[in-house]
Amino acid sequence: MPENKKHIFTVAELNRHAKDVLEDQFAEISVMGEISGIARPSSGHLYFTLKDDSASIRCAMFRQQNMRLNFNPENGNEIVVVGQISIYAARGDYQMIVKSMEPHGEGALMQQFEKLKNNLKEEGLFDTEYKKIIPKYPKHIGIITSESTAALQDVISAFERRAPNAQLTTIPAIVQGDLAPKSLINAIKNAERFNFKNSHNQIDLLIICRGGGSIEDLWCFNNEDLARKIYELKIPIISGVGHEIDFTIVDFVSDIRAPTPTAAAEMASESYFKIHNLLEENLRNIKLQLSKFIQNYSSYIANLSKRIVSPKTIIRDRKQSLDNIEIRISSLISKQLMQENNRLDLVINNLKRSSVQSRLLKTKSELGSISQDIARLITDKIKNNNLHLNSLRQALNIVSPYSILERGYAIVSNKKNEIVKNANSVKESDVLSVKLSKGEIEVIVKNE
Repeated sequence: MPENKKHIFTVAELNRHAKDVLEDQFAEISVMGEISGIARPSSGHLYFTLKDDSASIRCAMFRQQNMRLNFNPENGNEIVVVGQISIYAARGDYQMIVKSMEPHGEGALMQQFEKLKNNLKEEGLFDTEYKKIIPKYPKHIGIITSESTAALQDVISAFERRAPNAQLTTIPAIVQGDLAPKSLINAIKNAERFNFKNSHNQIDLLIICRGGGSIEDLWCFNNEDLARKIYELKIPIISGVGHEIDFTIVDFVSDIRAPTPTAAAEMASESYFKIHNLLEENLRNIKLQLSKFIQNYSSYIANLSKRIVSPKTIIRDRKQSLDNIEIRISSLISKQLMQENNRLDLVINNLKRSSVQSRLLKTKSELGSISQDIARLITDKIKNNNLHLNSLRQALNIVSPYSILERGYAIVSNKKNEIVKNANSVKESDVLSVKLSKGEIEVIVKNE
């Protein structure tokens, strides 16, 4: 064979040489693309195609590297892979042997996040000794968020439910995108300016919040300038960014972190909520004690009512007492008249036995004097008895229900002549008698 003749490669040799060249030139490179045609055989290896808009490359990620993945790759995922370009010599297939894989964008952002977090932590921005105390009963709460987010409505609803008397002020800000960090910083400055101009109604607590989203959506809350502004802030602040699994730099530098916007509002209103519950419990106890008191007092009044003497009985007794007095007066008068008549008879008898004219005149004079004494005695006795009788009448009128009728009251009785004391003791169509100060009327019960 001539020495100057070119070497002819076999297919296997060509593939081996190409494999060596590719693996040497592209020993470790990073490639970005979209996963397509992913396959997971029982061996544990991972096979897929990495593509973009105009090209694709077959990839293999063996089990040992595959086990170190911290996410589950799926078709359509945008990823960045690190590996070696090679050729599968048996078929001549051009491929990439993948050593590591991470979602596109998130990996770089997480590296930036961890770097900033560590730097600020080393500076002491996250130290608990610099955290401000959250007021137990904040009177004026500033809410830094977008006015169009559901998070704002969630926060307002939580306060309306738990602390309706708290004053809320919305401080609008952009909460996503490149302009968001500056907007959030300006919102904090607006709160500071408000406090400077309104010393009588200062904001005593801030809540910075927004709903959940991807790491890119929440990235504005990982801004260093924003973190330093919050650290310098004199107003206590609660962060409620994203969901419970989401963490941002703002969470670490704020005075307290809430897992959600609603949870931030609940933290701020916790003391109000506890007092509200305590007041409700005390109100229930007061109502219970008042009900018991009314029940006991009603029983006491019922017992007293049983002991109250009927006005009819009092009137009957008074009438009987007046009759007795009248009888006694009549008896006294009769007795006095009988005594005087006896004296008169005695005088007359003495006169009959006396024959002397002077004796008769004297007796006549004595008789006239006695008659005057009797008349005066009877008059005084009647006068005194009348005065006593009038006094008794006045005392009777004071306790008499008829004197109460003169002031517009009435005595209501049923057909059985029983006094009606309770509206529940009568029914519709019952005929009742109403005693007034002058006269008496009958009424029929109607239920309206």
